[in-house]
Formats: sequence, structure tokens, C-alpha cells
Amino acid sequence: MAKVTSEALGIEPIGKLLIKQAVPASIGILVMSLNILIDSIFVGNWIGSIAIAAINVVLPVSFFIAALGMAIGIGGSSIISRALGAENKERALRTFGNQITLTLLCTVSLIIIGLIFVDDIIPKFGGKGDIFDPAKIYYVIVLYGVPILGFAMMGNTVIRAEGKPKFAMIAMIIPTVGNLLMDYVFINVLDMGMHGAAWATTGSYLACFSYIFWFFTTKNSELKIGWRHLGLQKDIVSEIASLGGVTLARQAVVSITYLLMNNILFDIGQEGLVAVYAIIGRMLMFALFPVFGVTQGFLPIAGYNYGAQQYPRVRESINTAIKYAALVATLVFIGLMIFPHEITSLFLSDNPNLSPKELALNQFVLSHSAEPMRWVFAATPIIALQLIGAAYFQSVGKAIPALLLTLSRQGFFFIPLVLILPKFYGELGVWISFPIADVLSTVVTGYFLNREVRTKLMPKTA
Repeated sequence: MAKVTSEALGIEPIGKLLIKQAVPASIGILVMSLNILIDSIFVGNWIGSIAIAAINVVLPVSFFIAALGMAIGIGGSSIISRALGAENKERALRTFGNQITLTLLCTVSLIIIGLIFVDDIIPKFGGKGDIFDPAKIYYVIVLYGVPILGFAMMGNTVIRAEGKPKFAMIAMIIPTVGNLLMDYVFINVLDMGMHGAAWATTGSYLACFSYIFWFFTTKNSELKIGWRHLGLQKDIVSEIASLGGVTLARQAVVSITYLLMNNILFDIGQEGLVAVYAIIGRMLMFALFPVFGVTQGFLPIAGYNYGAQQYPRVRESINTAIKYAALVATLVFIGLMIFPHEITSLFLSDNPNLSPKELALNQFVLSHSAEPMRWVFAATPIIALQLIGAAYFQSVGKAIPALLLTLSRQGFFFIPLVLILPKFYGELGVWISFPIADVLSTVVTGYFLNREVRTKLMPKTA
């Protein structure tokens, strides 16, 4: 049954297959994004705006370390998809075993480093003033669960590489439901404040890991590894590192972006603008979930068919994925342009018993979020091409172009822009950096993707 499922990646019509892969991925990402969104709403209403800013400071640190698991997962999953397409199951098994060993070694090492330098890391990521103490509480507790999250993120991508998106979707839903339930109990019922928010997040990581462990130890998975598969193999580790490095580099740039944004905005507008960016950051994760879902669904289809040398199906998967992603991105754009004020108000408490400082901060955030949100999402309709284009090169094992195109949006364009434009345009310079970077990176990605299709995926003429 499982083998038939993976073989379907090379047989079923692309449109039907992409929907079958993308819908569960989108639902999973939606639920995870809702988790972050609702968690922020709970924290904002039950603890305060400072707490939202504190979590925003910690996110890039935990994201980067957790990204190790995702990087190892995506890098190995590209190998697994192509190996299954080429009917080389032994290579798929050895790759999965190497992923497990690498995840354990990398995440535990970085957790130790993260705990040792906690007091140096938090201020550098914008945890200054009133933000520092709640950020440290959240950081330390959440960091304990990041190795578990690393295994969960790695395993989730492998499940999708096997062609089983529904199981991957469930794996993403479980921690979300668990986190929200524990948020309610720990924060609202037990009044544990930031400690409760942190333990709810860590508990949700454990719930996700438990489900993925169950998947791989039952008949649901076709990747039944033994002890011999856990030994690191140089060629596999090298390929995982080169392909996974794309994801890790992207997350590293995301972390650097948060670091820069939190510090730049703190210098311009203190805690208020950091809280504004925290809300916009949540919407960046939440609002684009269907676009990311299409991208995740596209990866195993392109990788499997490339491994099977079915290049017409690869071309069709690229075109179909871009169309689907562009459509949903446009719908997201329309909603955010119309309702920025209403979206912002969801994160803020209207409790009149809040301290005067909290009430003033809430009013500032509410009155200063609409314009920045519109600028940040101004180029949303065109980002589908950039995301699918970069994902294509990663799915077929071309690490260098995948890395460069993945980094183009935030690394090559956004970071230089956000360092330069605020010097001339102040706060506005921060927000307009987003759409400018989106446009530039989309143009670059479109050029290289078009060249790749013409030279590598088109039939050769005599």
C-alpha cells in the first residue's frame, strides 16, 4: 500500500496530485500558523503587549535551532524522493537513518550553546528594556523542547517525501491543538503568565514528536530502518548538508532579519514598534499559509518525477504550482489591504484594568499598524514565482542555485535595504523595504527558472 502511494507521485495527473499534496500541507501550515496567531492573541489579551514583543524576540533563536531539524529533513527528503523515484530504496533508508543521527547531534549541541549564552543572546535580538525579563523566561523554557521540535520537523518532511501528506498534516495539527489547550490551562486558569506560555509551547513539541515517532514505528511508513542505517555516510551527509543548507540559510537569514528589525524599530519607536512588527510577523506566518502549502506540496512531486526523468511532468508541476500559489496569494493580498485595523485589534486587550503603560502601548500599536501592514504585503501577489522557483532547484538536488535564490529575497535584497532606507526615510524606510525586496527577488528567480526550464527540462531537438 505504501509503495503504491509513493509511486502515485509519478502517475497521477499533476493538477489532481498537487491538490492532494498541497491541501493537507496547507491545512497543516494553517493550523500551525493559527497556533502562532492564537497563541499571540492569548498572550496579548491575558498577559500584555510586552509579552508579545518578548516572544517575538525569542522566535528567531528558537526558529533557527529548530530549523536544523527542518533543514536536515528537507535536504534528506529531496534525496529520499529521488531515490524512491529511481527505485533505490536502500539509499532512501540510509538517508533517513543519517537524518536521525544528524538531528540529534546538531540540536543538542546548539541547545547547550544557547543556554550558556542566554544573557548575551536576548539583548542582541532586541530583548531590551521591559522586554528582557519576560523574554528570558520564555527563551529558557522553550529552548528545552527545541531538540524534540527538531526531530518533529525532520520527520514531518520525510513523511511528505513518502507521499503521505495526510499523516504530515495530522503531525502539524497535533501540536497546535495541544498548545492552545495548554495555553488556556497554564495562562488563563493557572495564571502562570510567561511560564505558562512557554511550557504550553514545549508541551506541544512533545505531542508532535510522539505522533511522528508512532508513524515511523508502525506499518504506516515504508522506511523501516535498522541500527546499520544510523551510521553517518559521507556522501549522504554531504548531500543532506548542501541541500539542507538552503533551508538552514533561509532560517538563519530570517533570524538575522528579526534581529535587525527588533533593534532598528526599538531605536525608532521603543517597545511600541517592536510590538507592531511582532503582530505583522505573525501575519507573515499566518496569511501566506496556502502559498507555503502549495510550495510544500510541489517539492515531492518535482523531486520524484525528476528522479524518474519524467521531465514533462516536472514542467507541468512548476506551471501548475505557480498558478495555484499566485491565485491564493492574490486573495490574501486583498484581505490584508482591506482589514489591517481589524486584524491588529485581535491581538490587543480591551481590559480597562490594564496599567496605564499597557493601555498607552495598546493604543499606539492599534494606531500604527495599518500602514506598515499594507506596505509589508504590497507585493504578495507575485511572490509565488519566487517561492516555487527556489523550491524547484532544491527539490531536484541543485543546491547552489537553490541557496542563492532562497537567500535573494531576504538576504541579498531585504537586509541591505532595511539597513539603508531607514537612514533616509525613517520608519517608512523599514516598511517599504519589504515590497521592494519581493519584486527584485521575483525578477531574479523568474530569470533563472526560465533558463533552467529551457535548457534542462525541454526535449532536445535534433
